[in-house]
Amino acid sequence: MSRVGPSCALLLLLSVLCYSVESCVQRHVRAQVPETLQAGYAVSRVNLEGCGIKRLQLASSDPDFTIQTDGTILTVSITTVPDSGKSFCIWVQDQRGHKWKVDVSLTPTEQISQKSSNVVLRRAKRRWSPLPFNIKENDPGPFPKDVEFIASDSSLNFSVYYTIDGPGVTTELVGLFSVVPNSGLLRVHQTVDREMYPQFVFTAHAFDRYSNKETDLPLKITVNVNDVNDNAPQFSSPLFFIVPEQSDPGTIVGQVNATDRDEPNTPHTKIRYTLINGTDLFNINPFSGVITTKTNTLDRETQDRYIVKVEIRDMGGASDGLFSQGLASISLGDINDNPPIFKEKAYKAQVQENQANVLVLRIPVEDKDLQGTPNWKAVYEITKGNETGNFWIKTDPTTNEGLLYVTKPLDREKQDLVKLEIMARNEVPLVQSSSSWMKVPVDLTVTDVDEGPEFSAPILRLKVKENVANGTLIGTYTAIDPETKSSKGIKYYKLTDPGSWINVMETTGELRTANTIDRESPLVYNETYNITVKAVDESQKTGTGTVVILIEDVNDNYPVIPVPDRTVCSKENQRSSTTVEAVDSDKSPYAGPFTFELGPGNDGKWKIKDPKPGTSVVLEQAEDLPNGQYKVPLIVKDLQGEGTEQTVNIQVCTCVRDGECAAQKISAKLGVWAVLAMLLALLLLLLLCLLFVLVCSTKGEKLRMTDDYDGTGGMLLKSNTEAPGEEVKDTLLVMPGSGVDIVDGSKGGATMEHQTMLGTAGGAYGQHAIHGGSMYQTGTQGYMTNQSMFSSGQYGAGFYGNTMYNKFSDMSALDTWRTNELYLDNKLAYFGEEEDGRYAADLLKAYGYEGMGSPAGSVGCCSVISDQDTLDFLDSLGPKFRTLADVCTNKAERGQQ
Repeated sequence: MSRVGPSCALLLLLSVLCYSVESCVQRHVRAQVPETLQAGYAVSRVNLEGCGIKRLQLASSDPDFTIQTDGTILTVSITTVPDSGKSFCIWVQDQRGHKWKVDVSLTPTEQISQKSSNVVLRRAKRRWSPLPFNIKENDPGPFPKDVEFIASDSSLNFSVYYTIDGPGVTTELVGLFSVVPNSGLLRVHQTVDREMYPQFVFTAHAFDRYSNKETDLPLKITVNVNDVNDNAPQFSSPLFFIVPEQSDPGTIVGQVNATDRDEPNTPHTKIRYTLINGTDLFNINPFSGVITTKTNTLDRETQDRYIVKVEIRDMGGASDGLFSQGLASISLGDINDNPPIFKEKAYKAQVQENQANVLVLRIPVEDKDLQGTPNWKAVYEITKGNETGNFWIKTDPTTNEGLLYVTKPLDREKQDLVKLEIMARNEVPLVQSSSSWMKVPVDLTVTDVDEGPEFSAPILRLKVKENVANGTLIGTYTAIDPETKSSKGIKYYKLTDPGSWINVMETTGELRTANTIDRESPLVYNETYNITVKAVDESQKTGTGTVVILIEDVNDNYPVIPVPDRTVCSKENQRSSTTVEAVDSDKSPYAGPFTFELGPGNDGKWKIKDPKPGTSVVLEQAEDLPNGQYKVPLIVKDLQGEGTEQTVNIQVCTCVRDGECAAQKISAKLGVWAVLAMLLALLLLLLLCLLFVLVCSTKGEKLRMTDDYDGTGGMLLKSNTEAPGEEVKDTLLVMPGSGVDIVDGSKGGATMEHQTMLGTAGGAYGQHAIHGGSMYQTGTQGYMTNQSMFSSGQYGAGFYGNTMYNKFSDMSALDTWRTNELYLDNKLAYFGEEEDGRYAADLLKAYGYEGMGSPAGSVGCCSVISDQDTLDFLDSLGPKFRTLADVCTNKAERGQQ
């Protein structure tokens, strides 16, 4: 006998109660369906047309099926219809509470009866007979346990034995299954968990017992593990939900999600949801797990969170089903259902007069809504009493208090009590509340303070003509004491007066001119001039005021021509003209339009074209004029006939473009280069002057120069003659007794020329000597250096020069001999530093052909050293040196005498 659940019993009871009411639907629905129904499959339809337009509630007694509002019956999940069919009922309820039951019967379209038997079923088309085998999950045993026989048609012709391999046999839970070789009986050897291994597929083989050859093709054997309800459902999502307070009944709070590890789409995984507590406030859908509100009385300010226990049970909620329980937290979200409330019915405070930007009062409020949210934050407004804008109120973001400030000074003498009305509201409007924004009165008492004097008007405006006489009274600016309403004892001083134009009388406050007031002064802006006056009473309290002087214009400025220099472009067969503009610093009627006329000094070359009053005039050529500068006297007068003569400078020229002369353009382009050329010319002139001074200061003296040989200094010696001068005939050239040594280190000859000067006044000799070098001659002048030179003279090749060293016992050594001394020092240093090759410079060298031999012999280092104290070598000189030898001999003899 089948068991009847509590839900079916309840439905039967309701049907008995409702049969007395006429049904608007059919009593039975029958349908043939496939054995397996997918989710969303339309089974059939309940005809609801007889129920009219009433709002109906539809429900299914079977959780695997649901019914839509049009009566269509759908499957909720994959459902199997057994061979015996499947039955359930649909309940229909109208708004008056009447219910009708519709019985639904489902029959599978194909009914296949299978008989369980241990005998292997053989089929003609197949050589292997086994269907999928089934074993039970968590079977307690005993083990091994027989499952089914495996048989092959080849056993009719062969003596066979069977083997198996694959998952559950040789891999993945090795040894779970085995087969009796001779009979093909399949056995299981241990417990299996379906949640880990829901199915095993392995391979069976049939072999000839004698030849061990396969007698049939291998066959895949499938073993399904049948599920048992061994897993309780588990919550799959957090149980934390939020719903706004005062929500309407039926408002969704959230959904409880759960899973079951058992086989899907079986009663083992059909979960039912139930609330254990809180059912007076919340509902839960038993099959979807959606929690909804049951009442609209949820108030966050009363209780902001509810903890309800939720049970989830499989087997569709049957008593033998497995279950789990969890605690769901339902928090109430805040809405702005509470206005801010003032803690006092009225507020009072005091404020001193003449104070500004001062905090006067802190006004606290209470708000039951969630702190820190727009529902709690207060916004304050002054709704009455602030027509003059003396007050300002804002919110303290921390305490939510209202901060009342005075922004403009109050005057107790004008108002000693200020009545305000302040309203407090939230940042967002009220929701689902019958309350309104509250207001509170605020009384502020203005306290008295000793004030400084106050001027009769904060700003005094006066009109004054410019250029009035100094000392002229232009007005009086006085102040009074606010407490005594008297001006007694008040003194007046200037604070600001940019041009020192006004004097303020200390005791009376009279304003008199001190200097000329000029409307055209840069100190005047928009024809006004401002000064600041300070009033001081007997208690040293002060007050300030401003005097704005509006300066009236007088005709004190003549019209002027701002640009008197004009350019006129000359044109062929046409007389040119130019426009001259005038301005006047005065304003009308003391300014334009101006009248223009030529002055008495006009030469008649220019005339005024169309002389009408205006701000400009056109000067036109009265005759053809060549290019040049012209001065035109022009008298400009204002409307009052006041004016003076001015000169207009006109340049007539050929223009490259309108108003630009050709010469001016070139000058403009080359102006920078012209300046640079002038600077360069000036610099060259300066260098020439310096060179001239240098030449003059060094005339007749030696000029220093540098040379690359051994770093020794050189000099140029000036010679203007090519033969011995007259002065050397009777003058000593060499004085043997005076310490003059001549060292001749050359071989061959060279032309040498001496200039010897005898200074009789000082008894000293000024001598220019030729020292070891070659001479270059051009014209009548020759320059010789004291270094090694190359010459193209008579002997062709260059040579290492002669060396002479002169000493004077009665005078200082000249620069020439100092240079020789430096050269000799370098030479000695060279001999001291070199080793074996230091005499290489003294080897014989090939010179130009000099003839057959020389009486003087070869000259070397040794001969120079040995003969340095005698002049006998002069006797063996060639004819080229006879003249020089005679001179030297005469000089030597005279020196000995």
